[in-house]
Amino acid sequence: QVQLVQSGGGLVQPGGSLRLSCTASGITFGIYEMAWYRQGPGKQRELVAEMSFGGDTKYADSVKGRFTISKDDAENTLYLQMNDMNPEDTAVYVCNVHLGALSHWGQGTQVTVSS
Repeated sequence: QVQLVQSGGGLVQPGGSLRLSCTASGITFGIYEMAWYRQGPGKQRELVAEMSFGGDTKYADSVKGRFTISKDDAENTLYLQMNDMNPEDTAVYVCNVHLGALSHWGQGTQVTVSS
């Protein structure tokens, strides 16, 4: 059974940093494409960052230069390092891994940026 378990969310002050983790089980982690999405209050779901099988990365314009997606295949874990955060980053963040028609989602984690 495939399972993605997220951790690392919470409350952070503007300008602060958080790192989200997404640990997978039940899949061959290294062959999947990976991504982080978020959905803020009253907003549509947004693709924040993605990483191809080969390691190429793409970011939403709103997070470029501040967020970094990475993975550790040995630990079956996907990360999202978030720096210089602002209140617009407040959202539920969800990890996703996909391979062709196969797509698996984490449970979501709340991130709140507030003073």
